[in-house]
Amino acid sequence: MGEATRAGAAPALVLLVTGVSGSGKSTLGRRLAERLERRFFDADDFHPAANVEKMRRGEPLTDADRLPWLDILRSDVVAPSLASGEACVLACSALKRAYRERLGAEDPRVRIIYLRGSTAVLRARLAQRRGHFMTAGMLDSQLRTLEEPGEALVVQIDAPPDAVVDEILRRLD
Repeated sequence: MGEATRAGAAPALVLLVTGVSGSGKSTLGRRLAERLERRFFDADDFHPAANVEKMRRGEPLTDADRLPWLDILRSDVVAPSLASGEACVLACSALKRAYRERLGAEDPRVRIIYLRGSTAVLRARLAQRRGHFMTAGMLDSQLRTLEEPGEALVVQIDAPPDAVVDEILRRLD
């Protein structure tokens, strides 16, 4: 399947699926990776234990907490994918432009997919979540931190997951 490119750039090797907690990054990213036959990485799996504990206590992460985590994602996921040519999907909140840049999003082979949803939908999803370290109470902090990416493929998350993935694929093709 061909992918749309930015201004004649090479096809995207890294699809960076972004959004606040509850937007469906992991679910949609995993399904997207399966459909595209790519490796999938969930940025949450790379958080240091101290970050996870902080979030479990309901404390928002600071830049000092996030930057080493973003560096790990760039060195362990993004850079190897770009170097090897092995395409992947990375689900990562990447709330600020500076975070996306730190991950390497300025590279034309990295394509950002931003999952946008209403606060009501996000709250409802987080209220149903069980066993995840990110609590519903943390949503307000993420929404305050969020700098919506203007350079992204923006997708609304109101539809069922498979329909959202179908839309992403249609818009990438």
